[in-house]
Amino acid sequence: MPNTKRRRLFVRSAATSVAVALGATALAACGSEDASEDPSGPVSLTYWTWTPGMDKVVDLWNKGQGKKDQITVTVKKQASGDTLVTKILTAHKAGKAPDLVQAEYQALPTLVSNDAVADIASEVGDAKDKFAEGVWQQTTLGTDAVYAVPQDIGPMMFYYRADLFKQYGLKVPATWEEFAETARALKKKAPDKDLTTFSANDSGLFAGLAQQAGAKWWTTSGDKWKVGIDDAASQKVATFWGDLVKEGAIDNQPMYTPSWNKALNTGKQIAWVSAVWAPGTLTTAAPDTKGKWAMAPLPQWSDSENVTGSWGGSSTAVTTDSKNKAAAAKFAAWLNTDGDALNALAKESGIYPASTSAQLSGAFTTPPDYFSNQPDFYTKAAEIAEKTAPSAWGPNVNVAYTTFKDAFGKAAKDKSDFAAALKTMQDDTVADLEKQGFEVSE
Repeated sequence: MPNTKRRRLFVRSAATSVAVALGATALAACGSEDASEDPSGPVSLTYWTWTPGMDKVVDLWNKGQGKKDQITVTVKKQASGDTLVTKILTAHKAGKAPDLVQAEYQALPTLVSNDAVADIASEVGDAKDKFAEGVWQQTTLGTDAVYAVPQDIGPMMFYYRADLFKQYGLKVPATWEEFAETARALKKKAPDKDLTTFSANDSGLFAGLAQQAGAKWWTTSGDKWKVGIDDAASQKVATFWGDLVKEGAIDNQPMYTPSWNKALNTGKQIAWVSAVWAPGTLTTAAPDTKGKWAMAPLPQWSDSENVTGSWGGSSTAVTTDSKNKAAAAKFAAWLNTDGDALNALAKESGIYPASTSAQLSGAFTTPPDYFSNQPDFYTKAAEIAEKTAPSAWGPNVNVAYTTFKDAFGKAAKDKSDFAAALKTMQDDTVADLEKQGFEVSE
């Protein structure tokens, strides 16, 4: 563990007032003091997770490695997102958090700054080689600590109607400039159709696009947080999409609505910037177009680049309240690196694994049924995932995401200034950090 001094402040978190460790140096120091001081004999662990079918996956552990090591894990099904984060922080304040929790990558800084999850670097550090560098970094927060083991990821890709691209003589865009040209070319040939839409009802999409462009929304300088939501990379992304919406080259309607589903299903919208989990969504949203779509890498900002963003994904963390941290860390590593466990996660839970070796084995040797026309779907997906850009999350992602939906939602509807919406997002996020008691650098 890094030899750093911990500095604590009492601040108002999403759930309650709790002691927090502030800044990168303090983050690196959290939670590992007793990680290996577990008692001998049988151990019982509790795991909070929202993943469907996780109880069946955990049964493999309990009947196999867990039985051998006398470590039993019990799954407690939970809600996901901010609801779970708040519940964890509330339980932690009372010293009653479970041994293990499923945590979205963007939630980890909040859990770490509240000293709710432990540094398990000494127990799982050798698992690093199982994951792409950008994925592993999401669980280290740029420190020498390891706060979780990556479980699933959402590398971003470009999905398009191959039949309609051929019909209209469109080329799959390799760069964002080509993407814009393709959108305009489609409008000229078929004014009633849109290449895609800009949607503000899922903040993760824009965050992933900014990540691909090189944005670092939260970073630390000494013991201060720095917010870079309004940085040059994010401005570039915001302006790009805002200009396309203003000129009418793409639609401005939100995703996941009956209208959006119909547009996909009828061919009114012929492409979608999404992530590896898109086949599941398309199966429901556009059932009549099965076998007509294809997947390609995300367009790049320059011909020389080869990088993608991430939209979604989660990890398995060990809490500081656990009395059996080493045992819990052992299970977390098994769950996300063992071949049988990963195959079970794919089968029972439908996840796309963070482990690079699992991305080309088991359930991922054949394409999704919806993409049966693209046999190399998962081969391409693995190649894309390997180039995932590192992310930079902070302790109030929920505030940034809420402001995004409000500010960008209005800008998209009104076809107004996306750059101004981005500035609002920046200002609200900084103001909230300061209100919570965090020190923020300019």
